This record gives sequence, structure tokens and C-alpha cells, in this order.
Amino acid sequence: MKTPVWTPSPERIEQANLTRFIRRVNEKFSLDLRDYAQLYEWSIENIPDFWATLWEFAEIRASRTYTQVVDDLQKFPGARWFSSARLNFAENLLRYRDDRLAFIFRGETQTRATMTYAELYGAVARLTHALRDIGIQPGDRVVGYMPNLIETAVAMLAATSIGAVWASCATDIGARAALDRLGQVEPKVLFTVDGYFHKGQLFDTRANAAEVARGMPSLKQVVVVEYARAEPEIAMIPNAVRYAEFTANNAREIQFEQLPFDHPLYIMFSSGTTGKPKCMVQGYGVLLNHMKEHLLHTDVKRDDRIIYITTCSWMMWNWLLNALGVGATVVLYDGNVMYPDIGAMWSLIEEERISIFGCSASYLNALKGQGFEPKNNFDLSSLKEISQTGSPLSAEGFEYVYRAIKNDVHFNSISGGTDLNGCFAGGNPISPVYAGELQGLSLGMRVNAYDEAGKPVRDAQGELVCEAPSPSMPLYFWDDAGGEKYHAAYFDFFPGKNVWRHGDYVQIHSDTGGVTFFGRSDSTLKPSGVRIGTAEIYAVVEKIAGIADSVAIGQSWRGDQRVILFVKMNQGVELTEELKGTIKQELKEKASPRHVPAMIVQAPDIPYTFNMKKVESAVTNILNGRPVTNRDALINPEALEFFEGVREELGSES
Repeated sequence: MKTPVWTPSPERIEQANLTRFIRRVNEKFSLDLRDYAQLYEWSIENIPDFWATLWEFAEIRASRTYTQVVDDLQKFPGARWFSSARLNFAENLLRYRDDRLAFIFRGETQTRATMTYAELYGAVARLTHALRDIGIQPGDRVVGYMPNLIETAVAMLAATSIGAVWASCATDIGARAALDRLGQVEPKVLFTVDGYFHKGQLFDTRANAAEVARGMPSLKQVVVVEYARAEPEIAMIPNAVRYAEFTANNAREIQFEQLPFDHPLYIMFSSGTTGKPKCMVQGYGVLLNHMKEHLLHTDVKRDDRIIYITTCSWMMWNWLLNALGVGATVVLYDGNVMYPDIGAMWSLIEEERISIFGCSASYLNALKGQGFEPKNNFDLSSLKEISQTGSPLSAEGFEYVYRAIKNDVHFNSISGGTDLNGCFAGGNPISPVYAGELQGLSLGMRVNAYDEAGKPVRDAQGELVCEAPSPSMPLYFWDDAGGEKYHAAYFDFFPGKNVWRHGDYVQIHSDTGGVTFFGRSDSTLKPSGVRIGTAEIYAVVEKIAGIADSVAIGQSWRGDQRVILFVKMNQGVELTEELKGTIKQELKEKASPRHVPAMIVQAPDIPYTFNMKKVESAVTNILNGRPVTNRDALINPEALEFFEGVREELGSES
């Protein structure tokens, strides 16, 4: 019998938005649902009723209601949602216009700014008016090459109030990588900035902004936000105007364009580690899905202050901003999360009284690796929830949270993807948390695990699939008129099954309903034909003292595959033969003899994407003599130099 690491109190269950939603469902459909598991089963057996009830519960604002929730659940892809409805995304996020704080901005250099909901409405009104004045219309693309500023969010809201399509990436990626993303969608307006700060250093981004602008002939206007310095020179940037000048009008009202539910809202980009990033066009299903995840899974309320460690390159930025639709205070942070010291984020949580803190597994592992215990150094009484995503977190990572951070906090581990701008699995505030498991499958998402033969499995590892449409799945891919790229990306893996294969390797537990993630299935190891999830290795290795991070890859070797484990050591620690022996013994005992790598090598760094995902594929390609086609997709591309340097050496060993 498993023992939970956290169980919600009766008071917390009673006060949860999810409890109110269950009561709404019971009353509306004369049911007696009592817990999350029963609600989930109802939601996937009654998909139209679930989404219709959520529409009501979230109080979606629409000038015209829908005539049909979904036309045909067998059309996958291709199902059409909420036919005949007319609504506006930004109007739903700007429903509050009072003096409560909409935003708190904190910069690495201790810069702080705030904006109330009333002030936010006014700022969006002025920018919307300016965009309309230069001819921006529904369907036009407006993009951001920006840090995580309030102005970035205002630009997104202004664009979407008109019905323009928003796409963004952060200024910490190079000009080439930005062009590979933003240039594909031929935008008419670019929002950018004069610079940003990282580890106390100012990085001037005007040259990059100029290069990006020159590479996009479709641009009519470049709007430059002054952040790093006062009145910077911007003449080198084509068609540039200062943000303050551009918004110097007296507009007070917003004319929210009323649009169909399948009108394009966001263009999201794949990681681009294997080529030019795919451009995934998403519609208003994102609004409804994010409201579900904020209200029901995350339990966001108006009194909450919520932050996620993210940039506008990552879907978690889009996700975070949807908390405006609940009326919460969104805290935006720009800078290095370990600067000036390891306690930077915990100081922020204490000072701003943050109640919901979002981060990646790699961040928590970094804290754990250094033996840092926030509970001993900070007042965390405001903190009610920690959300974690980006990559799988081991059971020991869960236990670290409750031991070293706070023993009464909802640890809400979530997983999904940029592709649907949301989650296939995650947490909820009324169920227990078990170490190493996401609490359950996401409401309204008919998710399963398939073995290699395409058969559903429980209590065994398999491919994560979704067996029915959901509203936030992409409308289409950019420049994919026939839909071939879209279909190939998700629907070709299990021929004849008509299911979305997401590319994650998971195990659904029949006893708890929880889900364990083992990493991307395309990087699953297969020594001697036995399938091994890399997360199983990391879960053992990264709790060994002295090891900060690791990456395991499969290298083709003498007609088979051998596993090579690269480990990044904590500062001042070396990988000795004795430590190698410890690693092998721990893997043998706590995983299996199959998990023991053929080689263990010390590496100076492990490559990550801007979405904080470990890039096993790039290292695998290098060690197997294949090219890495898009290094600009990595946050630390210089990390690959080491692997290129050792490839010949490793390849020559017998």
C-alpha cells in the first residue's frame, strides 16, 4: 500500500474550486460524483457535457453563444468546437478592471513595478488603438522578441483584442534562432527591447533586434521598449519607434473584436532541436483549457499571487498569463533564478507573499544537489502550492519538496506540451500526492498508455496517447495547407488507431490513478532490445551525493546499443572510479542490471532547451555521428562542444 507524501485537509477540499465544480456537475446532471477519479471518468465519457459545463463555470464571455459543443469526436484531427460562438480572448482576460494588482514585475537588478487591473485595461486600450491606427486587422501576426516584462503581456493582450495572432520568443535567444521562429509567420509588428540583465550583467540586444527586423520584410513597425537604459538610441533598428511614443494617445476603451472559436490565437514553436521549429497554430480552445487548468487543477483564486519561472519562449508564459482571467495577481520575473544567490526566488516568494510558485524539475534538482533547504531560511507561510514541469521529477525530488521546502504544500507536478498549450496529466487540490506520480490524467482528456503493439496497458510503461480530441489541440501547422505535417507529427505512429501519440513514455498506476513520466519516448534506450526510460536512470543517479545533473544516451555499438551516462558534478567534486562503482551498484539494485551504463563519463555541462528540457537527442546524434541541425534552440549550445570532443575517443573503445 502506497503512502502519500501529502493529503489535503478537509478544509482545503471544501474550499477548492474543484469541489464547487463537482457540485455543479452533480446538480446539473443528477449525479453523485464524490472524488476526482469519478469526475475524470465522467469527463471523458461525456466530453461535450464536460466542456459545456466548464464554459459556464469559467463564465466565458461571448457576444454570441455556441450552437454545438463539438461537431464530431470521431474527426481526429478536425473536430470543430463551439460552433457559432463569437468571443474575444483578451476580453476574457481583462474582465476585471478594479484596483487589485494584475501584475507585479521583479527584475534581477531589484527593479520592481506594479500594475492594477484598471491600469492594465488602460495600457491595453492605448496600445490597441495604436495598432489599429497602423492598420492591424484580425489574422495579422504580431510578435514579441522580449524579456518577461509587463509590456510583453500588454502587447499580447492588445494584439489579441484586435484578433491578431500572437507569437513570441525571449531576447536570450540569438537573432538567427528568433528569425527561424518569428520570421516564418511573416509578422506586421515586432515588439522588442533595448536589452536585458543576466547574472548582474547588461546584455544590449539592439543589434539582434535590428538583425531580426531586417530579416522580416513583412514588418510595418518595430516597437522598442526601454528597459535596460533610459532613452536608448534605436536608429539602427528599421521602422523603430519607442513604446512610450507609440502609445502616447488618450484611448480609454477597447473595441474587442468578436471572433469564432476556431480563430487563430497563438502560434507556438517546437523546440527546433532537429530542424527549423514547427509553427503550431492554436485557437480559442487555449482559453478554455487554461481556465480549466487554473480553476480546477491549480485552484487559482482572486487572492492568489502566482509566478512561474519562465520566459515568453515557453508555453508556461502563455499559461501563466491566463491567471488574469481568474483575477489573480501574476508575478513576472526576469533574470537568472540563482542570482545573486541560490535563495533569490525564495526571497521573492517571501517578499511578495506568493501563494503559487511554478518551476522546472532541473531547478528543484539544482537546489537538492546543493543541499539547500528554503524552509530554514525564509518565511514561506504564504505558499500553498508548488507547480513543477519541464521534465520528469524523481520520487526523491517530491520527497525533497516536502522535507526541505514545506510539509503542507500542494505539490502539483504537471506534464503536457507546447503542442496543446496545456497538460495531459497533472494535479488537483482534493487528492493525495504520491512521490514520483502526477496525481492524475487531465479532465476532459481521454488519455491512455499503449504498448508497442498499440494495446492499452496499466502498471507498465507505454506511449502516452490521447484517444479523443480536445479544444486546445492545434488548428493546423503554419505552411501546411494539406495537413500532412500535422498528421505525421501525431497520428501516424499507431496506424489505424486514430489517436494522438504525444511522444512521452509513461506509466499509469491503477492503484492511485497517478502517472509517472519516464522522458521522451524518442530518446528511450534499448540495450539488447529492452526498453528503458532515461528518467529511471536519472531518478537513481541524481540523488547520489556530488552529482548535479546527468544525461543518458544510447550509442549504436557492434550491432546493438550501449548506454553511456554523462554526469555533471557539483563544484569541487570529481568523478572517481569509486564513484563510478557506486553509480553502477545503485542502478543495479534500485533499477535493474539493464540500467547499468556501459560507460560513465564526467561532463562539464548538460544541454537544455529554452523550455528547460534536457536535450538527449542532440547528444545522441553527436555520439552516433549524426548532425545537430539547430543549436540555437539550446539555452547552452556551448555544452555540445564537449560531446563532440569525446566522440572519437568513445567510439574507439572496445
